[in-house]
Amino acid sequence: MDKIQNVTLSIPKDILRKAKILAVIKNTSLSGLLTKTLTDLVAHQEEYEQARQRSITLLKSGFDLGTQGQIAWKREELHER
Repeated sequence: MDKIQNVTLSIPKDILRKAKILAVIKNTSLSGLLTKTLTDLVAHQEEYEQARQRSITLLKSGFDLGTQGQIAWKREELHER
């Protein structure tokens, strides 16, 4: 595990009280609860960014529509009734 850094947080009292209760329910410390939550949040953001980059790469490369870059139809033909 990485080195531990102590931090000071300003949290509304009602949220702090509820978080402490939640930590007890989950059989962990408040510090453990916050560490897990922040770890999950960071991991989610990193996964999102990776997916975003994959999507951008795919969009830049384009999609194979099976036309080999040639348009084989005319607009009027597509809209004939």
